[in-house]
Amino acid sequence: MRKKIVAGNWKMNKVFQDAEELLYDLSEQIEDGQKSSKVEVIVCPPCLYMEMALDLSRNEEDERLFGVGAQDVSEHAQGAYTGEISADMLSSMGVEYCIVGHSERRKYFGETDEQVARKVERLLEEDVTPIVCVGESLEDREAGRHFDLIRSQVEKGLFGFKQLDFVKIIIAYEPIWAIGTGKTATPEQAQEVHAFIRKVVEEKYGKEVARNLSILYGGSCNAKNAAELFAQDDVDGGLIGGASLKAEDFVTIINSFK
Repeated sequence: MRKKIVAGNWKMNKVFQDAEELLYDLSEQIEDGQKSSKVEVIVCPPCLYMEMALDLSRNEEDERLFGVGAQDVSEHAQGAYTGEISADMLSSMGVEYCIVGHSERRKYFGETDEQVARKVERLLEEDVTPIVCVGESLEDREAGRHFDLIRSQVEKGLFGFKQLDFVKIIIAYEPIWAIGTGKTATPEQAQEVHAFIRKVVEEKYGKEVARNLSILYGGSCNAKNAAELFAQDDVDGGLIGGASLKAEDFVTIINSFK
């Protein structure tokens, strides 16, 4: 049975004191709320705060409250790449997850599917789980190109891996036109694309792998619409942006699974 997952991508938000307060609030509310053991919660703060997040990811009884992820990783294993963070650095800290190929990385930093594939490879080598983002612009959707584009992103970014490696990957569908805009794909639109991604994966890796693949929705998912989105058959959770910056909203989303 595939995992239900809610991952919070803080992006470039929160100064230190605010980040500390949010992590404390989140830890307390997750513990008090007794979240379902079936839901994997992931917090992806800016890299400066990952050690603090790791410290607060367990309660006083050393019970795990949430996993910690990075927002990006270098495509290089090590070397003279000023400002970059390598997969083995993440692994050595105990970071379990890493977002790869987010639309903002693709748009603002020119990240390609080939770079995404190299980053995924680095993460898998260090046993860090990649959360690989795919999705279309409004222009692509309106032109009816979104299925072709998403297929291309999945195939170029992920289909170079053997089945034993692919099963360690999480995919996040993020319609670019819905990120930070307040617009959200309808539950039916999200379900349609998630089912399509699962079908594309099935064509390459077979039914069992596709059936067990966790596919998250990202794109203005919030405390009000999460339950309806998560009720769709092929939506296994969310990659949450702005709503992950408020502990109460994020915990509401975590508890939105029926």
